[in-house]
Amino acid sequence: MDLKSKLEPVKDYFREVYHEGKRVTWPSRKDAVKGTYIVLITVIISALFLGVVDIGLAKIIQTLIR
Repeated sequence: MDLKSKLEPVKDYFREVYHEGKRVTWPSRKDAVKGTYIVLITVIISALFLGVVDIGLAKIIQTLIR
């Protein structure tokens, strides 16, 4: 088995990946920006909630230890 025949499956794989990428329906810029804002807002709200819970639990534990 020579090198060319070993590389043929690799070339086929990347050719198929390229053609599959052409068939993907990509979101519009407006949809991508809207999705990004939703993710950022969700992350900020989650971080604030977890921060408040963490501070509250820390105060409770400090009170119990004293």
